Amino acid sequence: MNLAFAVFKYFPFGGMQKNMLAIAKECAQRGHQVVIYTGEWQGEIVPELDVKILPVKGISNHQRNRSFSEALQKTIQREHVDLVVGFNKMPGLDVYYAGDSCFAAKAYEDRSFLYRMTGRCKMSLAFERAVFAKESISNILLVSRAERAAYVKYYQTQDDRIFPLPPGISRQCIMSSDAQAIRESIRRDLDVAEDEHVFLALGSGFRTKGLDRSIQMLAALPASLKTRLIVVGQDKNSAFVSLAKKLGVDIKVCFLGGRGDVPALLQGADVLLHPAYRENTGNVLLEAMIAGLPVVVTDVCGYAHYVESAKMGHVLPSPFCLSEYTSVVQKILQVSRDEWQGIGKLFADNADIYHRPKRAAELIETIAGYRND
Repeated sequence: MNLAFAVFKYFPFGGMQKNMLAIAKECAQRGHQVVIYTGEWQGEIVPELDVKILPVKGISNHQRNRSFSEALQKTIQREHVDLVVGFNKMPGLDVYYAGDSCFAAKAYEDRSFLYRMTGRCKMSLAFERAVFAKESISNILLVSRAERAAYVKYYQTQDDRIFPLPPGISRQCIMSSDAQAIRESIRRDLDVAEDEHVFLALGSGFRTKGLDRSIQMLAALPASLKTRLIVVGQDKNSAFVSLAKKLGVDIKVCFLGGRGDVPALLQGADVLLHPAYRENTGNVLLEAMIAGLPVVVTDVCGYAHYVESAKMGHVLPSPFCLSEYTSVVQKILQVSRDEWQGIGKLFADNADIYHRPKRAAELIETIAGYRND
């Protein structure tokens, strides 16, 4: 088959982008021709995949996204494509990988009338409607079971167009036999003292993932507790640097940018902090768990139920409470690293969390089959 994968922008440290690449590789390994169309590509090009960067116009993100969608439609019309697989919501998709939460729920439940009058909101709602509305023919690969109800509520999306996917976590984060040596090495590189507790905030999208909450929590901890917050991800950080300075903890907060050594960072940390405001899934939660790292997460995250069922940390209930967050983190630190590693190993050995790319490729083949019948 000739498959067209479409994504507005690719950068190597985005969770959705990583999943796209894994699914594209799986499809290519099955003998399919995969072309990735994007408006911008950062990082190295994968040799086994064909990447085509389409010309886009516009100053704002939503203008560029609309331009990309229009350019994609023109390009697809000129080329023989069996299936168009989108990783952002846009018109003309045969398959949509639902890596984002329901935009309509956010627009109507969390934002004001004035927000819904903006060009960005109107375009985002129109693009989402093109995928999920009853009259659409797009099939949906759903990664978060929690989001299904929201899409059905706002668009009455038919059940037979929705295909659930399991998680697809890379096994490279599983704690290895030399975990202690890796921990000592990465903490040395980061100049971490032996008695210093390291909190890790992992992932791009600092605002959505609740980085402000973690900085506030850091400031609320007892001064006698030696702590550091390591922030890894590709995003603007000026507002969070200002917040840390205002609260007097800027010396304890370190922004590393996007990094390729996540497995080592997971071993070097003591707790993964993920007090998100909204999170469709949260692959980083599972990556931390199989690395033996306890997780503190809010209940709005799609994968928070894994943390709760495995007892690999703590799930904070809504509404969010800073004092509870601070108290929970201190309790997490009182449990030995060996105990967390034991729980993490059990989870890594038994949880079905590694097969998303394979299942997605199977579904793409199935959908293509009945589309062409």
